[in-house]
Amino acid sequence: MAEPRDKAEGWYLLHDMRTVDWKGWNSADERTKENAVDEAVEFLEDADNVEEGGTAVYAVVGDKADLMFIHVRPTVKGLDAIERRFERTRLADFTHEAASHVSVTEVGGYTNEDVKNGDLSKYARSKLFPDIPEKPFVSFYPMSRKRDPEQNWYETSKDHRDEMMHEHRESGEEYAGKIKQLISGSIGIDDWEWGVDLFTDDMKHAKGIVYDMRFDEASAVYSEFGPFYTGVRFPSSDLDAYLAGKEVPTDGLEETGEGADGIRETLDEEGVYAGKPHGEDVYAAVVFSEEDVDTLAEEVEGLAGNFDRYGTHLRTAVYEDTGGDGDAAVVSLWETQDAVETASGYVADLPGVVREAGEGEGFGTMGMFYTVKPDYQEEFVDKFRDVGDLLEEMDGHLETHLLANVEDENDMFISSRWESKEDATEFFRSDEFRDTVDWGREILDDRPRHVFLA
Repeated sequence: MAEPRDKAEGWYLLHDMRTVDWKGWNSADERTKENAVDEAVEFLEDADNVEEGGTAVYAVVGDKADLMFIHVRPTVKGLDAIERRFERTRLADFTHEAASHVSVTEVGGYTNEDVKNGDLSKYARSKLFPDIPEKPFVSFYPMSRKRDPEQNWYETSKDHRDEMMHEHRESGEEYAGKIKQLISGSIGIDDWEWGVDLFTDDMKHAKGIVYDMRFDEASAVYSEFGPFYTGVRFPSSDLDAYLAGKEVPTDGLEETGEGADGIRETLDEEGVYAGKPHGEDVYAAVVFSEEDVDTLAEEVEGLAGNFDRYGTHLRTAVYEDTGGDGDAAVVSLWETQDAVETASGYVADLPGVVREAGEGEGFGTMGMFYTVKPDYQEEFVDKFRDVGDLLEEMDGHLETHLLANVEDENDMFISSRWESKEDATEFFRSDEFRDTVDWGREILDDRPRHVFLA
């Protein structure tokens, strides 16, 4: 008899696909449409403004539906309530539920997660209790495993299924940083056995990962697929534009990054590179650990080796406080935001981690890529001590540490925390900072970049 695999389960999902009665909507008077839109926008904003879970709305491309709501809730009762709340809106009178899928997030035992004992990584927990990714596109589809006489997934051995799923994961790893995947199970809940969401910046990536995985044995021999829904995400405030036939979203989904813009402008005035408004040239996951540096380095060596399988990984290294009185740090650098978000879960599970960069009170800044010319390493450390003495006297300064790569003492980064953004900006505008920047240009091999952590 074939053995089932253990799995961990989390929150519930409802994919609610709606067609719009365009004839009825277009013939309605303007006051009716305005009231319907206002009421629906309020419903969607309230639905997303919850402590646990969330709601997102998508325009569906093609004839299967017009709109798709994705609701995430901790309980089935929560899904039931939010579904009925929409039916009470005036916009619901102009829509029809074309299809739906109810499921629960899960992490299977085919991964390296200890799902039986519940000892899960931060990455696994993010899959079980997810925020809906802020990506402009999604491909959603239901699927099941075959139970044909000659191709019955549930009669295969556990070892065979392990081999097939290992092949399947390797295919998906090629799309790390391009796809954020959310798997949810629906056996006994809905007609199909699983739901799959592929969130992405480019629908060609969704097409690519599905195509490549079709050649895996688990898909080619043992899987059946339902309809595919291609969704374009837009904010609820654009609902009127969508119903008016305009392109959505009207202003994009990117966050503004307001907290750091003022400092970026200040640093730019001093000729210091401060990254792009919506992200740096590279993306960093940084944690601080009280573990012994040698032990931490051994753990990081193995983790970095796994990361090297991905083309978006730049490097992952351990840094030691040059003053000897601070925690060690692990810095993992990546080319894409999606990749670093995935990696951060594994980095956070390293031994002795006490906090992640950005946690805690105040406003944080990180000066990275301080690559010092070898002949100036000691001079740079001495200069930093002088700057540190100056910082201790400044209003609003909490702490600053200089850390050096344990494998390359010339590779350093600076971690600082301030009571507020204004306090940090005041320092960056000071003559002392300007003098330090001028001095640093003579002894640095690389151009520093600054990361801001609210």
